[in-house]
Amino acid sequence: MAFLLKRIITKLDWIILLLLLVFMFICIFCIYSATLTDPDLANSPVKMIVYYIAGFIVLFAMLFVNYRVILKFSTSYYLIGLGLLVLLYFKGSTINNAQGWFKLGPISLQPAELCKLILILFLAYYLSNRKSPEAPLNFLKDVIPMGVITFIPFVLVLMQPDLGNSIGYLVIFIVICWFGNIRLKHALIGLGIVIVLCGSSLYSYVKYHENVQAYMVSKNKAYWLDRIDAVLLPEEASEKATYHMKQSVRAIGSGALQGDGYLHGGSVQGGQVPYTYADSIFVVIGEEFGFMGSSALIILYFLLIYKMITTALMINNKAGIYIIGGIAAMFLFQVFENIGMLIGLMPITGITLPFISYGGTSLLINMLSVGFVLNIRIYDDVEIDDILVG
Repeated sequence: MAFLLKRIITKLDWIILLLLLVFMFICIFCIYSATLTDPDLANSPVKMIVYYIAGFIVLFAMLFVNYRVILKFSTSYYLIGLGLLVLLYFKGSTINNAQGWFKLGPISLQPAELCKLILILFLAYYLSNRKSPEAPLNFLKDVIPMGVITFIPFVLVLMQPDLGNSIGYLVIFIVICWFGNIRLKHALIGLGIVIVLCGSSLYSYVKYHENVQAYMVSKNKAYWLDRIDAVLLPEEASEKATYHMKQSVRAIGSGALQGDGYLHGGSVQGGQVPYTYADSIFVVIGEEFGFMGSSALIILYFLLIYKMITTALMINNKAGIYIIGGIAAMFLFQVFENIGMLIGLMPITGITLPFISYGGTSLLINMLSVGFVLNIRIYDDVEIDDILVG
């Protein structure tokens, strides 16, 4: 055990831990500001402190188990994850029009968040067990099966409906395929298919908008249309559909260079932007700390992802590289989608800003994911039986 502790201390990436501590302080202060005028949310900062403590416990616990041991059971995790997503349709609770949570007393569990990490582990396990891990991916034997593995949870989450997390699954699939050495011609074919599908879908959506609108209303899914129209056809969208985005853009813009000052954001303190403690927390940073504060946060995210990529370049185990690549892609997409939706670049979705938004499930999964990155660095050159752990 002494040898193991010495190895952990020696090989631990202390810069990543420092970044997590900085994120924690930003999170607590921003949530305090966002909930200052809402008595119903007064305990949110305290709850996030508890979640962060639990998150660090999970992270440090991860360091004492070789990630190869955990990876061996990836198939079981994947099946359990699918089971949870299916069970949501029978026992799930609906929050913000999405039936994506299990209520366990005062605790809410969102399986879609957990399944992102599970998908990363299973795809990494699948790729690392090929007969020739160094060879380029075979389209029929590798890419197609991985696509099916990704498509099943993608559809289950999309049907909740949860557009943000479902797209995250596709991003993870694409990036892991890239790290897995997909052939250039297959990548170009895939890119061409995506461009054609997106282009034709956009054209059809605009041309047959009234028909699409009538169908979505008949299926009681008009809120999907509102979110898409707010970005693609703002002139056609209702005031309700564009309210969240317009208020967010206005609040962030009012912060200008240095912001209005901590606890002095007019839109935040006035409750003019929905969910500023959760999905819209970037508005707090933009309005109260301005462009400088927003840029500082984005730089912190860049440093975190940069450290992950440099870790991936240092290690030799293919499975570890795939896992880190998938986790980096997961974080990068979440940051882009969350900030993008609040400045009018992306549709409004229920995706959180990593480490900053309020939410226990999201934070614990993110901390566990970082734990995997640190673990891979520690055990890269250690086989399962080389160190007695536990």
